[in-house]
Order: sequence, then C-alpha cells, then structure tokens
Amino acid sequence: MPLHIREETPADHAAIYALTEAAFRNAPHTSHTEQLIVDALRASGALAISLIAEDDREIVGHVAVSPVVLSDGSTGWFGLGPISVAPAHQKQGIGAMLMKLALDTLRARGVAGCVVLGDPAYYARFGFLPEPALVLPGVPAEYFQAIALRGEVPAANVRYHTAFEAG
Repeated sequence: MPLHIREETPADHAAIYALTEAAFRNAPHTSHTEQLIVDALRASGALAISLIAEDDREIVGHVAVSPVVLSDGSTGWFGLGPISVAPAHQKQGIGAMLMKLALDTLRARGVAGCVVLGDPAYYARFGFLPEPALVLPGVPAEYFQAIALRGEVPAANVRYHTAFEAG
C-alpha cells in the first residue's frame, strides 16, 4: 500500500505518542518531551492540524501545528511542530510530505503565517527563513524561522502554547 497522509483520529493517539517518542529518542538538542507536548496540545484543544503518514496501515509520520501568540497583537500565526518520522522510515521524504501538506492546509485556511524552531538548512527548503523582527526569546535567531503566508512578517516576540512546557 502506498504512503497515505490523513488527519488523525482518536484511535491514532497512542500510536502518535509512541512514534513521537521513538523519533526524538536519540535526537540532540531536545528535551525528549515532544510526545507529551502533542498530547497536551490535543488535550487543551490547541492542536489546529494533526496529520499522520501511514505506510501499509502503520503510522510512520506525524506533524502537529498549533496557534502561537505574537506580542504585537497580530493574529493568524501558527507554530509547526513537533514533526516526527519513525526512525526506520527517516530520509525517505515522509517529513517533507507532511510539511508541505501542513503548509498547504494553513494556506487554504488563509492564515497569516507559520513559525518553526529547528535546523535552518532543513526548513529553508520549505520557505522558512530567520526573520530578525520576529523573535522567540532565548533562542538563537538562526534556529527560529518564519514564513508569511498572507501579508508581512510582523515585528514581535512569539509565545508558543503552554503545552510546550509539558514534561
């Protein structure tokens, strides 16, 4: 069966948790709480987009998108992540497919933009760039990137949902 991407269902929650934990288990620069963050976003109703990639009915990838708050009062901005791919399925383009569909979904919803915290070399290929005026306090500027989907990138500090403090 070819790779299939769809929205999560309640029956997927345990598999998403296990997948996310496995995907970040040996990753550097992480608190290893990504699976807890996804659960906390879901429990608080802040999981705006939750897509899974299935390969032969096995969940092999997941991406979460949630709203962020900008200090200047701008609305319609979202944070992408965590994004997880099962270790045995990494480097096969699954993460890229999830990224593209998540961004397409945000565009279709007419949102203002999206931010991501991560490897600049990876996320630049999707249009994310460091934006000096958009700041995540305490994070090196090159690792916090944004993409405007409608309008301009505002000058503001960004705050992720409190679910990102899970752990």
